[in-house]
Amino acid sequence: MSEYHRLGPIVRTGLTVAGVAAGRGSDILVAMFTLDEARARLAELLPRLEELVGVRADLAELRADLDTGAQSELGGLAEAKALEARLYAGLEEIAEQDIEVKGFAPLLLDFPGELDGRPVRWCWLEGDTGIDWYHRSDTGFAGRRPC
Repeated sequence: MSEYHRLGPIVRTGLTVAGVAAGRGSDILVAMFTLDEARARLAELLPRLEELVGVRADLAELRADLDTGAQSELGGLAEAKALEARLYAGLEEIAEQDIEVKGFAPLLLDFPGELDGRPVRWCWLEGDTGIDWYHRSDTGFAGRRPC
């Protein structure tokens, strides 16, 4: 099973419907996406997501080389810091669109929504071809179901 790396507070408080921040116990406002809206937003984001996957891979290779003292065609410490900055800036850019970044290795995105009156997350995992899964907001990834 893959490990999901949690990011720090890349959480965007947003627009229309009250929700509860996991583990915080406080109400925040979050934008809501219909399934069609989430799919359209993902389609717009896919080129950027592919770019971030490449940046993440370059960063992993460069860090591995730096850890072993090997020369890297990707550069040195300054380039590693620049790649890391690009990766985090890209993830923050996504979060600013009211999309929840749940992991970055692999990329895991949740689009807040509603199904049959219940809060859900339209869920996309790196490697998925589109948004074909959702889970209730209170169950997380383990509660994923096909749309």
